[in-house]
Amino acid sequence: QVVFEEGSTDKALLEKAAKLRSEFVVAIVGTVEKRSGAVNENLATGAIEIKPEELRILSESETPPFPIEENSKTKEEVRLKYRFLDLRRPDIQRNLIMRSKVAMLTREFMSKEGFLEIETPMLTKSTPEGARDYLVPSRVHPGSFYGLPQSPQLFKQLLMVAGFDRYYQIAKCFRDEDLRADRQPEFTQVDIETSFLNENEITSIMEDLLRYVFKEAIGADLPNPFPRLTYDEAMHRFGSDKPDLRVTLELTEITDAVKDVSFKVFANVANNENGRVAALRIPGGASLTRGEIDAYGTFVAIYGAKGLAYIKVNDASQLNENGLQSPIVKNLHEAALTAIVERTGAQSGDLIFFCADKAKVVNDALGALRVKIGHEKGFVNGNAWEPLWVVDFPMFDYDEESKRWVACHH
Repeated sequence: QVVFEEGSTDKALLEKAAKLRSEFVVAIVGTVEKRSGAVNENLATGAIEIKPEELRILSESETPPFPIEENSKTKEEVRLKYRFLDLRRPDIQRNLIMRSKVAMLTREFMSKEGFLEIETPMLTKSTPEGARDYLVPSRVHPGSFYGLPQSPQLFKQLLMVAGFDRYYQIAKCFRDEDLRADRQPEFTQVDIETSFLNENEITSIMEDLLRYVFKEAIGADLPNPFPRLTYDEAMHRFGSDKPDLRVTLELTEITDAVKDVSFKVFANVANNENGRVAALRIPGGASLTRGEIDAYGTFVAIYGAKGLAYIKVNDASQLNENGLQSPIVKNLHEAALTAIVERTGAQSGDLIFFCADKAKVVNDALGALRVKIGHEKGFVNGNAWEPLWVVDFPMFDYDEESKRWVACHH
C-alpha cells in the first residue's frame, strides 16, 4: 500500500492523491518502509508500505460497471457486454486456468495410454445425424455449403479403417439447436475412438482418465471402480439417466397399487401402459408450508406435469384421514395407503409428493424435484463428487405405423 499522510506528505501531492479512483493507472516514486499498521499475511507485500515522494496519473478511468475484485451478483448481460473486465475477475480466471490444466492432463494421460491426437476438418459434408448442422456457404462452389461437424464421426471411422486404432482429439462441435441451460451452439468435447476393446476395457480406461484428471487437477479421489446402474434402475429410482447420487432422496413406484382406487387421476394413469404413478418421500417434510408446496407444484409444471399431489404423514400408525393429511386420502383405499407408506418408508412428520402421467413426464418432473429439494433442504450425503456408469440403455427402432421411435430391446 501507498500511504499519504497529512503533515508528512507534501500538500500538493496529498490533493492529487485525493482525486484517485478505482482503476486509475498511476506511477509512484517513494521509499519502501516496514508497515506501520497491521501486517496483511494474505499479501506478498503485506509487511511493507511506500512513503510517496512523487505521484503521476498515467491514465484515468470511469467507474467500472461492476466491482471486479469480488464475485458480485452482476447480471450476465452486463458481464458479457464488458467481457474484457469480467475476464479479470478471480473466479473467471480460475475457471480458464482449470480448463487449461484439465486439457493438459488429458493429453498427458492419453499419450501414456498410446492414443494419438489427430485433428479432423471443420469444414465438411453435412451428415444426417440427430441435430441440425450449421452451414457455411462456399465462394468457390456457388450454391453449395459446407457443414460444421456435430462430432468428428465420419473422420473417426476413416481413421479406424486406416489402422489408427487409438485416436483422440479435444474437438470443437457445432449444433444448430434451440438453446437451454446445458446446450450452446458450439462446445468442446473429448472425442475418443479405439478398436479391439470390449466394453469393460473401454470403461476401465475412461475411469483411469477421470481419476487421474480429478486427482491432479483438484486433489479429489474418485472411487475405484465407479458404481454402475442399469438405465431401467436409474429411471425407476431417480427419474434420470444421469442421476445426482449426492442427493439421498429416491422415487418409489406405486403404479400397481393405485390401479383400482377411486382417485381417477391415479387410476386412469396406472391403467395406461405408458403411464406411471410415482412417489417422492421428504423426511420431515410435513413442516413445509402450503406456499412451499404450491411453489414445487409450479416447478414441476416446467416439465409437463399437470399437478403435484401430496400427503402429510402426521401419524404413520393411522392410515386414514386422522393420521394422513391430504385432499386425496379419502379417495385411496386402505390397501393403497398401506402400500404407499410401506414402500416409501414414511414416518410420522414426513411428506410424500406424487406425480401421475406418462412415464417420461413423471421421470422428468420428479427427477428434477428430487434434485431441487435435495439441495435446498439438505438431503445430500456430503460428497463433492459421485461418479456413476449408467449402462444397458434401450435400443430404438423407427415404427413406420406410429411414425415414432420406440424402445425395442437392450
